[in-house]
Amino acid sequence: MARITIDIVSDVVCPWCYLGKARLDLAIAEVQDEIGIDVNWRPYRLNPDYPPEGVDHQTELAKKLGGKANMDRAHEQLTSLGREVGIAFDFGAIKVGPNTLDAHRLIHWAGQENRDVQAAVVAGLFKANFEEGRNVGDHRVLIDVAREAGMDEALVSRLLATDADKDHVVSEIDAAQRMGVSGVPFFILDQQYAVSGAQPVEVLVSAFRELAREKLQALNKLN
Repeated sequence: MARITIDIVSDVVCPWCYLGKARLDLAIAEVQDEIGIDVNWRPYRLNPDYPPEGVDHQTELAKKLGGKANMDRAHEQLTSLGREVGIAFDFGAIKVGPNTLDAHRLIHWAGQENRDVQAAVVAGLFKANFEEGRNVGDHRVLIDVAREAGMDEALVSRLLATDADKDHVVSEIDAAQRMGVSGVPFFILDQQYAVSGAQPVEVLVSAFRELAREKLQALNKLN
C-alpha cells in the first residue's frame, strides 16, 4: 500500500479550512483501503495583527468583506456547503475574533504527541469556534480542547502561560509565505504537489490515487 503525507497549512478561524478538513476526512475515508495517508497540520494566521484579547468579530469581518450584506451572503453559502459535510456552522454565535497564535502553539504541542491527538485538537478548535461560538484565543477554551483530545491539562496550562514555541510557530508561518502560500487551506502532498482551497472530495480522491500510482510505479522501477 502506498503512503502519502499531507501537510495542511490552515488557520482555525478560517471557515474554508474547516470545510476543507471535512472534505479531506471524507476523501481519506474513501481511499483508506488502498492508500495510507498521514496528515500534519501547519500554522497560518489570517489576522496576525489582532491583539491577544481579540476583536469584535462581526464588526471586523464585515469591514474586511465590504459590508454586512457581503458577510451574510458568504455565511449563507458556507452554511449550505457545511451542511453537506456535517458541519453546523453558527456564524452568529461568534463574538470574538481571536489572535490564533496560542491555538497554533497548542496544535504544535499536540503534534509532538502524535497525529491522532493533533487531529483531535484541530477538530476541537474548529468546532469550538464555528459551531459553539467559543473564543479559541482564550486559554481556558484551549485547555478544555486539549483535555478533550487527551492531552495533559496541567502541562498545557503551564505552557500557555509562557512564550514556549511562539517563535517556532511564527517561523513556520513565515516559511509558508516564502514558499508562496497566500491563502488557506493549502495542501502539500508528499512535499511535491500543492492543492489550494477547499477542494471537492472527488478532486482530492483523484489526486491521492494519481500520486499513489506514481509512487508505486517509481517503486516498481527500482525493483
